[in-house]
Amino acid sequence: MGAARARLDAGELKQVPGLLAAAELGPLEPLQQAGVTRLRAQVAFALNPGNAAGPPLLAAARRLAELDPPTARTTYLSAVGAAVHAGRLADGDLRRAAEAARGVPAGDEPADLFLTGLTAWTLDGYASAVPHLRRALETMTADENLHLLWLAGPVAHEVWDDAAWFRLTERAVGFARATGALSLLPTALSFRSGALVFAGRFADAAGLLDEADALGQATGMAMHPSASLTLAAHRGRELPAMELIDATVKDADARGEGRLLGLAGYARAVLSNGLGHYPGALKAARQAAEYEDLAVYNWTLGELVEAAVRAGEAEVAAEASERLAERTGAAGTGWAFGVQALADALTGASGKIEDRYREAVERFTGGQLGLQLARARLLYGEWLRRENRRADARTQLRAAHEAFVTMGAEGFAERAGRELFATGETVRKRTLGEPVELTPQEAQIARLAVAGRTNPEIGAALFLSPRTVEWHLRKVFTKLGIGSRRELAAALRDR
Repeated sequence: MGAARARLDAGELKQVPGLLAAAELGPLEPLQQAGVTRLRAQVAFALNPGNAAGPPLLAAARRLAELDPPTARTTYLSAVGAAVHAGRLADGDLRRAAEAARGVPAGDEPADLFLTGLTAWTLDGYASAVPHLRRALETMTADENLHLLWLAGPVAHEVWDDAAWFRLTERAVGFARATGALSLLPTALSFRSGALVFAGRFADAAGLLDEADALGQATGMAMHPSASLTLAAHRGRELPAMELIDATVKDADARGEGRLLGLAGYARAVLSNGLGHYPGALKAARQAAEYEDLAVYNWTLGELVEAAVRAGEAEVAAEASERLAERTGAAGTGWAFGVQALADALTGASGKIEDRYREAVERFTGGQLGLQLARARLLYGEWLRRENRRADARTQLRAAHEAFVTMGAEGFAERAGRELFATGETVRKRTLGEPVELTPQEAQIARLAVAGRTNPEIGAALFLSPRTVEWHLRKVFTKLGIGSRRELAAALRDR
């Protein structure tokens, strides 16, 4: 079984079932047989984290409970995690797994703490779970714990801990690349990409997703679509975004992965809010918020408040804001308070609308959540314009518009541009091929290319695949208005 475990850790999933079948040909003790069952269930979950993965993991955990309690705890965590992924399509699997997990002694390792936190989240409610989940994130200090990123990432969102989210995703990518941990790298790249989307670094996020997709095809481990959906929704290109969302819904139904339905609904709400299609955003957000998917529910409530206010559904907005407040108050982070300040400002719940808009802008200023800051400025500017304070509105809307254009958030940029135009300001549109600022990574790749380094050499230096380097160079050429490497040195000098 050691060989099967090594293949699983190396991301060579297709070889594991054959090795397990060979191991079962010989006599196995009860603990060994339970281990085979566990590994087989873990491979099934890695290949397809739908509602079929949870019951085998739970069965394996129960078999291990008396034979090997520490291994049983980690297996219960996998069972709970599988049920979280299955979400609204799990038919009670999450509660059954949590109730069973509560019967094993608690521990102090990160996996134990995540299990305690998610068990409390399932059985006792959000507020009871927050201290445990936050402590689990705080203990993720050793590289050997980064295999838990698949849970730590959503948990960081669930408790609005942006510092942990950015720190863990950056560390995971560096560690996976340095050690060649192919079982971790696709997840690390996808989650890091999601962090970069919220930072407003869309081009860098897309590059990581491109690399993750290539790795997923090579290893058989499908890249989780959360970052792809989030990026497509915020880019605001309606047709390709809707195609991806619809494909995700179809895939979720086929695989029994209910959390994907929540993600797709959230993405549809973001896309529609950006494009100003508020009734569609309201419908999508309401459907997504029918189930409390880990992390996704928090995001969706914010979209629901905005969509409901803009669609004239004040009661729906107020109720969503109240649900949000139960969570942001328990989380108590700057990110959480900023999100709640926006919801309060939109609904007018506090009676101090402008103070709440200002608080939201201040909470997000100077941090890593550039996308949230731009959206806060947009909402504040829209309110100021409706209050007929055009000069003040221009300040917020101009900053939002410039940020969205730089990010590539086309839907929100157009929305901010329309608002700016309504204040009497002419919005200059960027012409095709007009030079813009390169991201730090693009600038570094461009300098190495000018120095004569090949794509594989650049990739080796920066821990990127040659394909990702080529993707970044194409973006650089577009931004600089050139067509080849031969023109690169002159274009960089002329910037």
